[in-house]
Amino acid sequence: MARKKRTQYSDSQRKQILESAIRDRLTAVQVQKKFGVTPVTYYSWRKKYGTARRRGAGGGAVRAMVAARAVGMNGGGDPIEQQVRSTVRARVQAMVQDLVRAEVAAYMDSLFGRRGPGRPPGPVRRRRRRRRSKTQ
Repeated sequence: MARKKRTQYSDSQRKQILESAIRDRLTAVQVQKKFGVTPVTYYSWRKKYGTARRRGAGGGAVRAMVAARAVGMNGGGDPIEQQVRSTVRARVQAMVQDLVRAEVAAYMDSLFGRRGPGRPPGPVRRRRRRRRSKTQ
């Protein structure tokens, strides 16, 4: 069987194919029949442009909206969305910093045996004194 001639698609063609596949809810096999794009290529485009569907993730309308924004149908996004994203990002960053500090402190305490309130007493390490000789 002869191989099909390799076709190179421009970015705009890829986006157009992805948009129509998402809009019409086409499977990879249907995309292959309609546009001649192999399923492997279709899935790699979806992954590259951030339109990959995740199992159990919300309804189809939400996925289509997210995919359409990722492909670039709505431009740059609205200002409210940008504000929400920046606020969430700042809060998550602050939470992560606090969490890391707490984890590092707990680890250091476990290494050096510092006992804090509410912490059960651990083994106490005592230094042994060296005995000085009487000749000195």
